[in-house]
Amino acid sequence: MIDITNVGVKQTQFLKRAYEQKKLAHSYLFVDSDETRALNTAYWLACLFNCTGENKPDGTCRNCKQILSGNHPDVLLVGPEGKQTLGIDQVRPLKEELAKSPVESSRRFFFINEAQKLTLSAANGLLNLLEEPVAPVVTILITNNSDQILPTIRSRTQIINFDNGEKPGSKTAILLENGFSKSEIEELGNLEKRDQEIKYFYQELLEHNSLALVSAHKLSENAKLVSEQRYILVKLKLLAEHDLTNVQKMYVASQMLKSLIEVDKMRLSNVNLRNSLDYLALKWK
Repeated sequence: MIDITNVGVKQTQFLKRAYEQKKLAHSYLFVDSDETRALNTAYWLACLFNCTGENKPDGTCRNCKQILSGNHPDVLLVGPEGKQTLGIDQVRPLKEELAKSPVESSRRFFFINEAQKLTLSAANGLLNLLEEPVAPVVTILITNNSDQILPTIRSRTQIINFDNGEKPGSKTAILLENGFSKSEIEELGNLEKRDQEIKYFYQELLEHNSLALVSAHKLSENAKLVSEQRYILVKLKLLAEHDLTNVQKMYVASQMLKSLIEVDKMRLSNVNLRNSLDYLALKWK
């Protein structure tokens, strides 16, 4: 639900000055651990530009209501929609829309939510969109981790950071750094039991224990949500990265990370979690 009262205060003040001075950039990167707040702010800007009320944006005029309900022809949103990645097929419509003139406004707004999930091909497909566009458009990418955005993308945007140096809890910070949204972190819930199961599986892999195949099936069966499946693979990677700091375990950990890279490639090719974990168990048997 879009709520233009739940926005970044300093960020909206900055954007309003840019709007009033006719200095809005053609592309922004909103970086916020709370991606909902950043998305609300993007919609706030679109409402500000199109509002017909006295106190802009009022959120109640016809244009604001159209924008906030997702029915304005000049405001377009794309996102992963629950998928692990944001692919070229989801970005391509924006490139097609770029050739069109605004329908009801003098400028169009394109929002790309959870931009850290852009595939390489999708990110490269955005580059022309983020250059000086021919059509009057403002493109806003929203992410919880700017480090996961390609440097070529970052260099073509004006970056606005929402967090103001605030540090979330260590567990949350690690997950945010690995591309999880706040809603996904909340969805994961208490991870104590799952962490233990993943650790046992990891140890069984390193010990070439045949029980790893049983653990692989158990882990996959209990991970129904996409966020849970992603967490298992991220946790395995973190365990291997931690072992890299141990001289005695360094070589084995580096080999494990190579295996996990292969698993990532499999997942991008739509291999399910069970088959991916089976691959690990059999490779390390």
